Amino acid sequence: MPKPNILIADDEPAVLNAVYRDLNPRYAKDYKIVRADSGAAALDATQKLQQRGETVALFLVDQRMPRMTGTEFLNEAREIFPEAKKVLLTAYADTEAAISSINQVGLDYYLLKPWDPPEDRLYPILDDLLAEWNSSARIPYEGIRVAGTLWSQACHEAKEFFARYQVPYQFLDVEKDAKAKLLVEGALNGQVKIPTIFFPDGTFLVEPTTRQLAEKIGLQTKPAREVYDLAIVGSGPAGLAAAVYASSEGLKTIVIEREAPGGQAGSSPKIENYLGFPSGLSGLDLTRRALTQAQRFGAEILATQCVVNLRVQDPYRILVLEDGTEIVSKTVLITTGASFHILDIPGAAELTGKGVYYGAAYTEAMFFQDQHVFVVGGANSAAQNALFLARYCVKVTMLVRSELSTSQYLTDALEAHPKIELRYGIEPIVLHGTENFEAVTVRDRKTGAEETLSGAALFVFIGQRPRTEFARDLLRLSAKGNVLTGQQLKDENGKLSLDWKLTREPMLLETNIPGVFAAGDVRFGARNRVAAAVGEGSTAISMVHEYLATV
Repeated sequence: MPKPNILIADDEPAVLNAVYRDLNPRYAKDYKIVRADSGAAALDATQKLQQRGETVALFLVDQRMPRMTGTEFLNEAREIFPEAKKVLLTAYADTEAAISSINQVGLDYYLLKPWDPPEDRLYPILDDLLAEWNSSARIPYEGIRVAGTLWSQACHEAKEFFARYQVPYQFLDVEKDAKAKLLVEGALNGQVKIPTIFFPDGTFLVEPTTRQLAEKIGLQTKPAREVYDLAIVGSGPAGLAAAVYASSEGLKTIVIEREAPGGQAGSSPKIENYLGFPSGLSGLDLTRRALTQAQRFGAEILATQCVVNLRVQDPYRILVLEDGTEIVSKTVLITTGASFHILDIPGAAELTGKGVYYGAAYTEAMFFQDQHVFVVGGANSAAQNALFLARYCVKVTMLVRSELSTSQYLTDALEAHPKIELRYGIEPIVLHGTENFEAVTVRDRKTGAEETLSGAALFVFIGQRPRTEFARDLLRLSAKGNVLTGQQLKDENGKLSLDWKLTREPMLLETNIPGVFAAGDVRFGARNRVAAAVGEGSTAISMVHEYLATV
């Protein structure tokens, strides 16, 4: 924790140095002493301390300063650090101004110059004031602070980014917290733009992209090598498992992730049927462990990079990123998984990030404490997130299009939970709200009856949309866009297509392009389970070795 600050201000260098000389030996052990040679400089220093997430315990300022008196400065400063103690340095002729400032700015004390000897006329006063401040001081948050609003899609994306990369942050709502709004206005010369993100080093970013956030917190966004043995597209459970096994076995490995690691599993509040964790573990925890393990063995993790094209230039497979960067690799493993379907109903697009979220219960749940929310979907991810939301919300209504398709332990938990209502055969048809989500109109699929239900938020966990856009012109896909591999590449007569040129048959997880493999939810026929994805990702590495031995 950084030391709290004592800020001293005086326009006369001799007096400023004398104050510092007397304070330093007494208080430097427990406080950082900041000097300013004018009221304006003191105000600027105060604002910068606030932006860095630091705090001020005491202001000790001279009354007679040009352009901004001590009283005028304290009037501004108390808006930024209202708990700080305020002491005015005055000459005998200024005592009337000092007394009037007691009412104007809540002055705690005024000191007449000179204050010698400090042991009698300075330290006892400041000791008492600092002791009083310490008795009620709140420890400032030292990490990243996201200033914005609950109903901003950009703020939601920033929070989701930090959560998925497991970077601690504090959310400051500028609509509800006057100090948060003042913090943003102080940084942006009176303007308010969201999100404005403050970092512990005193810097801030205004409406940043995820790429800017990644670079700011030190994530790798550029490849370090010219050629790799294996390039993995996607960092869900399959991709991370492959990265661990490949890098641990000496393969030069790079993982390219367009959003955040973990895939759909990364947003799961609790996975209870994963081998070796009888009490369960969160998707974030599983992701953190896997990332650490892969990086420990030397795998590169490329953050916020989107693959837009895959081409073959034998003996290499080349991935093209959206910024034009090309990654050259001997083999490629596609583990991009699948994303949730976007609701295509009136109101959905306008309210996304404003109370309508896709797979974001972990990030947003606490902001809907004691409110009624909806979960759309009936598979494991929907169930896990409904149970998590029920920790905070007064009621969670699950809108299930047909029947639940969850693991039995989740079905039992849902049916037994007093805060969760299961509505079967129901689908949303219209979302309502102006600035934020307010209600959903649903339709009974059997009777056609419609009703409008009020609530604070709606979380969507439906469908599987494979992320294969970058390879559609090269790879053979199913009707729904999943990658075909192995025996799936044969026609109804058991023959391979003409684009397969090798005498051997494709391996189990190999696509129609030799040396390009697929694993996890993106692959046709895969089971949508974390353990299955991990198994396929690790199995793919044995096939990568087999392929590399032949080229």
